Amino acid sequence: MALGLDTKGRVPHWPEERAHVDVRFVLGHLVAETARHAGHADILREQLDGAVGRFRDRDNMPGVDAAWWAAYLTRVQAAADAHR
Repeated sequence: MALGLDTKGRVPHWPEERAHVDVRFVLGHLVAETARHAGHADILREQLDGAVGRFRDRDNMPGVDAAWWAAYLTRVQAAADAHR
């Protein structure tokens, strides 16, 4: 049986004020959680095998040097700091 996206349900282990949700919310939550955990697993894998990107022999990373990455990090940090 397929449920419509507006079908209401309840997640019993969530706080009561947030427990009543529809199928649309649950699907979005599951996608976000899966992506988050896949990202965590990828970070762990990169730490274990030292490879970055999708393939060991083709890392999909830009061909830039350490100075470029340092400058990039400075720009990203400045952007984040501007919104604190």
